Amino acid sequence: MKSVVILDYGSGNLRSAQRALERVGATVEVTPDPARASAADGLVVPGVGAFAACMAGLRGIGGEQIIADRLAAGAPVLGVCVGMQILFSRGVEFGHNAQGCGFWPGAVTRLEAPVIPHMGWNTVAAAPGSRLFAGLDPDTRFYFVHSYAAQDWSGADDAQLTWAQHHVRFLAAVEDGPLSATQFHPEKSGDAGAALLSNWVEGL
Repeated sequence: MKSVVILDYGSGNLRSAQRALERVGATVEVTPDPARASAADGLVVPGVGAFAACMAGLRGIGGEQIIADRLAAGAPVLGVCVGMQILFSRGVEFGHNAQGCGFWPGAVTRLEAPVIPHMGWNTVAAAPGSRLFAGLDPDTRFYFVHSYAAQDWSGADDAQLTWAQHHVRFLAAVEDGPLSATQFHPEKSGDAGAALLSNWVEGL
């Protein structure tokens, strides 16, 4: 069985993520401990709420370095929702620029849509050859709840980009070597989310 650590830095619905990962056969630990996070086969970085608050919590446990060390070793990391957003260079909320982890260039900005937040089930346009979405039908829906997202990409040319639409186009998922992330919540996406998490766990 593959071991997964869900990084506990005070943000995210950690228990639902734990149950979802256990459902697909992983052994899961929820902890802020750097040594445990380093030793696990996979690391999940959750996140809900404001970008700046998540970054403050992450820095409080040295989370940026934990992620950086894993990526330097080629060890898989999966960001979820705001846990995806903070992987970018900055987040712009209420006119304030908050510094992110900077593993990917670019900004997370507010969706220009008539209805905000974007809440509920939506389809995605999966990247060709995606490992995360392997075996999933193009009409598969995932559960989103967010008002902000990365809406363009200036990172690695060989990254696999999955897009979604809520009045405007935004990144629903990124697969970039050992670093992957989803803007939606796989742990709240039923069988579709379980299939995606199973794909990630099997690739650890």
